[in-house]
Amino acid sequence: MIFGAGTDIIEVQRVEDKLLRTGGLKDRLFTAREIAYCESKHRPALHFAARFAAKEAFLKAMGTGWSGGHKFSEIEVVNNALGKPELFVHGKVREFCETHGIAAMEVSLTHIKDVASAVVVLEKEPTST
Repeated sequence: MIFGAGTDIIEVQRVEDKLLRTGGLKDRLFTAREIAYCESKHRPALHFAARFAAKEAFLKAMGTGWSGGHKFSEIEVVNNALGKPELFVHGKVREFCETHGIAAMEVSLTHIKDVASAVVVLEKEPTST
């Protein structure tokens, strides 16, 4: 059963500029695993932007947006061995998911030269009536 779905699109240059201009921002928005992955790529900004979009889309799928004290770094996008992006949650975001019975999380990322986008679907176990 679908709990919520969210999507986001962002200009890659906007993310790149913010990360360069704002000291410590990268560490506030991304986990160490995300930073290591993105910085291992030819054009890190594409991958940071896609993950930023995924975090925005996740908050939209939660239906809360920024309310509730959720942090971007509590939402983590990590590629599995086959390259498929997977979501991991920590802190207050994890508590939210547990409280609301979120049983599965799906994410799809895409990026081209100038734009990155993500779609997130949160699923919960169906309740029996």
